[in-house]
Amino acid sequence: MTELTHPLATVPRDELVARAAADPLRPRFHFVSPAGWLNDPNGVAQWDGTYHLFYQYNPEGAFHHRIQWGHATSTDLVTWKDQPVALSAGGPDSTDADGCWSGVLVNDGGTPTIVYSGRHGEHELPCVATGSPDLLSWSKFADNPVIAAPPADLDITAYRDHCVWQEGGRWRQLVGSGIRGCGGTAFLYESADLRTWEYIGPLCIGDSSQGSPTDADWTGTMWECVDLFRADGGAPGQVPDASGASEGDSHVLVFSAWDDGVTHHPLYWTGRYSGDAFEPNALNRLDYGGRYFYAPQSFQDESGRRIMFGWLQEGREADTSVEAGWSGVMSLPRVVSRDSDGSLSFAPVPEVAALRREHVGVTPAMITESTSGPGVVTGVAGPQLDLELELELDPGAVVRLGVLETWDADGTPIEQTAIELSREDASESSGEAVSRGTLRLDRTRSSLEGDVDTDPREGPVPMPGGRVSLRVIVDRSAVEIFANGKPLTARVYPRLGGGGISLDATEGTARVVRFDAWTMGEIFGSERLLFP
Repeated sequence: MTELTHPLATVPRDELVARAAADPLRPRFHFVSPAGWLNDPNGVAQWDGTYHLFYQYNPEGAFHHRIQWGHATSTDLVTWKDQPVALSAGGPDSTDADGCWSGVLVNDGGTPTIVYSGRHGEHELPCVATGSPDLLSWSKFADNPVIAAPPADLDITAYRDHCVWQEGGRWRQLVGSGIRGCGGTAFLYESADLRTWEYIGPLCIGDSSQGSPTDADWTGTMWECVDLFRADGGAPGQVPDASGASEGDSHVLVFSAWDDGVTHHPLYWTGRYSGDAFEPNALNRLDYGGRYFYAPQSFQDESGRRIMFGWLQEGREADTSVEAGWSGVMSLPRVVSRDSDGSLSFAPVPEVAALRREHVGVTPAMITESTSGPGVVTGVAGPQLDLELELELDPGAVVRLGVLETWDADGTPIEQTAIELSREDASESSGEAVSRGTLRLDRTRSSLEGDVDTDPREGPVPMPGGRVSLRVIVDRSAVEIFANGKPLTARVYPRLGGGGISLDATEGTARVVRFDAWTMGEIFGSERLLFP
């Protein structure tokens, strides 16, 4: 993750936690750091039944500087306990003198081991640290870095972030990078002991000349936070059956597109990893929110689920975050699965339901564009919500769900964050009708503040028969949306603090088959410490 340029004027340390806790826009059931700055999820894993979330952390203020590894643990993926900082910057001559950047946690024969990027000046190099059995204390390898330099024969754009797994009795590692004049890449290495690494070559190379930086699927000049796994579960080197066969698009390569200090969006290739190469087939958008779900990292838990976290970046001015004492939100953990077409599908882990409080079930109804006033009255409101809807849209219908609303005396929204679903039907050459649609987030009226991002976000959604399962999770300034398994994540900053909900058909006709709404609880009670 590229360091942001920001003056090092900070809120006094003893005020940071109080200011952060007092901000009404700070999420209450997503994980956030005690205060200060949070970015990439790191070392996400389940170890002896306990979930571990490490993350990029600056406890000195809400800006990116001399990053440490914050640490939190959970037994249920819902409530989190702050733990001591795992890694912090070393001495002035060390490889990580300017911070311990993103990496992963692996099990080295029972020894918890972190592989991370140590930063010194403008350089990041792979480093190793080992942990105690409870993962609460860490020791850096005396001979860091474990890779002395990037490949010498290539002109690279950047070099950092890691994906590490075991395969055939040896360790393999990807380091995110980019080849100038070509595109993003992931360099492949191999080792017997996680400390001495042999360079193999680029796993595959993107083409940054295809498209432009404004395209939602542009692959960038550098790939950050690469993550390679089997589409049907497990690490890359695992095979689905005893024959060792690996057929079709059985692997997924996730990366975050970066260019000259700008974070763009997460993408993934489906394809086949075999030998020393990845053969990409289809490129997909990981989250329609773009940079608002960035630097994702995943792991396979003890029940066999692949679970993914991502960093929800801010959409307001940096100075506002510094003054508020905090910046950055961790997504809710998502279960990753594979759709019938080979693409990925996402859903919040079922454990999130433990936070549900007041419930309102809405009577099934038909809504049309001619309906006067809100098409459906929900009877629930608030800044912390979990909404589940089953909808059926007629061809050409557009459904609009408003949340975080404040209305004027005439019932017109002053502030509103609107989720839109529209259905379109197309016929393929065979004559078979194929139903598809679009998920769109309209933030044009999400905030009366003038210094926040309100650009729309959207992406395609499969709609077989016009049916859509919609899940909307609202946590003050964090919004996570899932439409038939396709996610759209964003940030909003309503100044008035309204929590109203409305549901209408702005075009055509739709049926509300099911609509359940819950208010949501909080996961942090007592005052938190910058250095637990």
